[in-house]
Amino acid sequence: MYRYYLLAFIVILLDQWTKWLVVTYMNVREQIPIIENFFSITSHRNQGAAWGILQGQMVFFYVVTVIVIIGIVYMMQKYALENKLLAISLSFILGGAIGNFIDRLFRKEVVDFLDFIIFTYDFPIFNIADSALTIGVFLFIIVTFLDEKKAKKGHKAS
Repeated sequence: MYRYYLLAFIVILLDQWTKWLVVTYMNVREQIPIIENFFSITSHRNQGAAWGILQGQMVFFYVVTVIVIIGIVYMMQKYALENKLLAISLSFILGGAIGNFIDRLFRKEVVDFLDFIIFTYDFPIFNIADSALTIGVFLFIIVTFLDEKKAKKGHKAS
């Protein structure tokens, strides 16, 4: 089980290191084009959640994040021991949640920097923690779907 907490820790380290690089070496709103008209590193700050919703609601984010972290650790201990994909999904969610929580706690805002334009749509700027959360939730949905499918097969066999 420790290796899944190690995965979450690696996500946190990568997230915080990349944010530190952005904060240290870039001014807010500074942009470094990587692939013209597709991908840039853009120094951005966000006091809300995804797509800038709930701006300035730090107490709300503190409470929700603590509840999520407790829930994820509980699920990892209770259910993830026998399901590797579930453990991996929860590790990504845990690492992402803690990564953004650290920002909110110490910076009072989240540092975002991954900036994509996809077919003329300027996608909201995000970070490694956001990516880990998205991957973790996607994997969690797959695990849930597979478990439901397995349960239906087992029910039909009985």
